Amino acid sequence: MKIAVAMEGNNVSEHFGHCEKFCIIKINNQEVLSRQVINNPGHTPGFLPKFLAEKQVDCVITGGIGAKAIELFSANGIEVITGARGPVDEVIESFIAGKLVSSGSVCHEHLHAGECGGHS
Repeated sequence: MKIAVAMEGNNVSEHFGHCEKFCIIKINNQEVLSRQVINNPGHTPGFLPKFLAEKQVDCVITGGIGAKAIELFSANGIEVITGARGPVDEVIESFIAGKLVSSGSVCHEHLHAGECGGHS
């Protein structure tokens, strides 16, 4: 399984499309096999779901994300976990342990990152 965590610095990004970079982690049997950090290639509507699907990502973890992006990820067979916060390493550990639960929060278009998903 491959997961992609939207990042700002070393923390999970509050807004998926405008994140600084992605941490792509390959996991097998609850063990991290590889880890790669790549820069966000840009926030063009519809691009990132296809980009991450081409990287064979199975799951995306972020603080907040728009409804259209969730639809596009779903169409590509990629699960989306929203509402994640904190250091990426801790979030990955929580995911592997089966303790990371999606909040189901969706960013509404044209809101600032601090307003996404009910975050303040």
